[in-house]
Amino acid sequence: MSDTKLPKTYDPQTVEAPWYDRWESSGAFSSDPDSAETPYTIMMPPPNVTGSLHMGHALTFTLQDLLIRFNRMRGRDTLWQPGQDHAGIATQMVVERQLADQGIDRRDMGRDAFLERMWEWKEESGGMIQRQMRRLGASPDWARNRFTLDDGLSRAVVKTFVQMHRDGLIYRDKRLVNWDPKLLTAISDLEVEQREQESSMWHLKYRLEGSEDEYISIATTRPETMLGDGAVAVHPDDERYKHLVGRMAILPLSNRPIPIIADEYPDPEKGSGAVKITPAHDFNDFEVGRRHNLPLINLMTSHAAMESIPEIPAKYQGLDRYEARKQILADMDAEGLLEHEERVQNSVPHGDRSGVVIEPWLMDQWYVNAAELAKPAIKAVEEGRTRFVPERWSKTYFEWMRNIQPWCISRQLWWGHRIPAWYGPDDHIFVEENEAAAVSAASAHYGKTVELRRDDDVLDTWFSSGLWPFSTLGWPDDTPEVHADLARYYPGDVLVTGFDIIFFWVARMMMMSMYVMDGEVPFRDVYIHALVRDEKGQKMSKSKGNVMDPLDIIDQYGADPLRFTLAAMAAQGRDIKMSTTRLESYRNFATKIWNACRFLEMNNCIASAKSIDLAAVSEPVNRWIVSEFNTAVARTTAAVEAYRFNEAADTIYGFIWNAYCDWYVELIKPQLDGEAGETRATAATVLEASLRLLHPFMPYLTEELNEKIFGSDDMMITAAWPDHVDLPASDAPAEISFLISLITDIRHIRSEMNVPLSAKPVLQMRGLSDLQARSIDVNKAALLRLARLDAFETVDSFGNGTARGSVDGVDIGLPLADILDLDAERVRLEKAITGVDDEISKIARKLDNPGFVAKAPAEVVEENRRRLDEENTRRVAIKAALARLG
Repeated sequence: MSDTKLPKTYDPQTVEAPWYDRWESSGAFSSDPDSAETPYTIMMPPPNVTGSLHMGHALTFTLQDLLIRFNRMRGRDTLWQPGQDHAGIATQMVVERQLADQGIDRRDMGRDAFLERMWEWKEESGGMIQRQMRRLGASPDWARNRFTLDDGLSRAVVKTFVQMHRDGLIYRDKRLVNWDPKLLTAISDLEVEQREQESSMWHLKYRLEGSEDEYISIATTRPETMLGDGAVAVHPDDERYKHLVGRMAILPLSNRPIPIIADEYPDPEKGSGAVKITPAHDFNDFEVGRRHNLPLINLMTSHAAMESIPEIPAKYQGLDRYEARKQILADMDAEGLLEHEERVQNSVPHGDRSGVVIEPWLMDQWYVNAAELAKPAIKAVEEGRTRFVPERWSKTYFEWMRNIQPWCISRQLWWGHRIPAWYGPDDHIFVEENEAAAVSAASAHYGKTVELRRDDDVLDTWFSSGLWPFSTLGWPDDTPEVHADLARYYPGDVLVTGFDIIFFWVARMMMMSMYVMDGEVPFRDVYIHALVRDEKGQKMSKSKGNVMDPLDIIDQYGADPLRFTLAAMAAQGRDIKMSTTRLESYRNFATKIWNACRFLEMNNCIASAKSIDLAAVSEPVNRWIVSEFNTAVARTTAAVEAYRFNEAADTIYGFIWNAYCDWYVELIKPQLDGEAGETRATAATVLEASLRLLHPFMPYLTEELNEKIFGSDDMMITAAWPDHVDLPASDAPAEISFLISLITDIRHIRSEMNVPLSAKPVLQMRGLSDLQARSIDVNKAALLRLARLDAFETVDSFGNGTARGSVDGVDIGLPLADILDLDAERVRLEKAITGVDDEISKIARKLDNPGFVAKAPAEVVEENRRRLDEENTRRVAIKAALARLG
């Protein structure tokens, strides 16, 4: 044996540190528009500029990088388009909090000064997630990095907005919005978090007009909105109220008469069956109000305080909505109009960022006719031009798109794309690409020059994100380079993203891209990955204290073990239960590969790497490992192409750890004491090719070993993906496979029967085929050594005291009467199975108890299910051992 260039211990921190700069400076990440190779495009979901890497990012960027590296090695011209999202609300909140700590309010600063501070923050802090992605090993084309507020993307936003307005797809309307009274902006339905909570429902009495003692009872959880009631509604088929339809009720406290109307909306089985209709403060009531032409009374200010308007008695004006609620209930009670209070479970809308209760609020906003835009986007998925993987997510997409509501795109913020609309003296709106065009249009409209006022609002962040697949390629700039890039890299091959933004982003990209790009879809595949949860299956959250920071994991285990863990656990349709046990396991896998390389180097195999035509090997064990390698290449390739990343990782793991390290290396060890030129060359060549197979999963480790062990001047990142070896047909692979199965079963028998390592029984066999007999004869030394046998023989029958098994149709036996006390062993096993049966019954009783399953924490129930599976597995093993005794 010779010395090795590798340190004895695999240290991921030392291995990984230098490689990223070498990759990037080599130009390996760059796409090549002039290449003759077929392009492969992934549009990176742009992380928020405020963001830092979390486990969801680590998963999605690992899978995207895996696909990019895989296709790069297969000769494709890869473009992984990077960028960051300006994240309107999130980013503005960060800077506003910083200013608040200094006692500064943005409104005191003014818009221009505040935006200057925003850009300063972006330049100072906005690149953190890029640096973190580099630690993970992500290899996008950084030279093409884009930002949703950069000049080019801003031109795309303005041009799209103006064209959509001219086509009637963007319009201004007075509708209810989800108003956040803390952030002072409208937010979309998707930014509203419905929280289940226990609330009070108050039953109130409204007196009927013309009567002093007749009332109609209504129930509400929001009595502060009653002052804006426009009607009381009852179901037209509710016999209790048919005689009241058309009469008037007197609204308490303000003494305003309101009609009693019939509408399908009230549920006769819920509450009293009569409901108050407040069109300006409830989305359902708004639609009822439109059907019946009811007045829209906006009760509140932007801070959710009661307005100073005639419909609100003076004593409530200026009160916070909850203070108003208390006062109104007290006054209703004093007048005998509060019947009773009950506790109910209901969903209350909260802003997902501010955490405050959202107020439905009537105001003028800009909207997109999403229903019209959705039609071609729905058809594209129906026709298979874009497909979802797993396919079941297409049902989610269809359900949302077929029921899509008008999309409110205006936000009352300063950080974002300012809406390109100007108002004349009479509030006539001019939508143009710039102020000069608006002035010109206004002059033509009024017949003179007038002063214009620009809209203060900015666009919803998802408007610019919806243009990402083509705006990042330079649209709408009219240059040969942009036309070439769009023709080459649009549409993308796949979008990799989590299911939580199918509505936020995927649907909007489908709609907006198909509108702008003449009906062409933005991507052919949409791969939806699952969530990363903790090892108990719970969602990670700071409040639970179960958040796993990927940067901490990289520091402790390395980027490669983290990447491989995420890929190996990314089964389609199943959430990832992240655990340190799996991370340790795959770090051990990296160590196994490291040690295999050291072993080859110490046994003088490395110099022979790539010096042999693997198709020409003649030794049976070499033919077998080449055959196993072919299978691994085919299965890994097919799995990655089908987005079955876990199957790809399992295949590579199984081949390198089991086939190569555990079996091939053990089988060839005796040969390495001699010349064994073919075996040395095969061992090195197959391992070098295996590193290429592994590279998209563990890029750092494979680069290090490729250079340090195999002495390559070329980097693995641009190496060729392994090819199938055209191995001539022979029985050799089958012979070695039988040998391995035989040794494996003998080891199982020894383990189950507690045969001491020092004992060397005789192997008895019955029913060998010619191939199997030849395999044993050729490999008898390996069989005796690896199965720890004294000898082997063929028999017609097995005697008493023989532990038996079956391998590929061959009956085998190990006579153990002279090695073990078989009667005592039988007693031990029977006692063990009794203990296992008792434990199985105990756990099963718990799980069969509905009370336990309903009340116990989810992780406790899951732990009991896991233990039940383990005990059942033990039972099967013990029964098998008993069966071997005959």
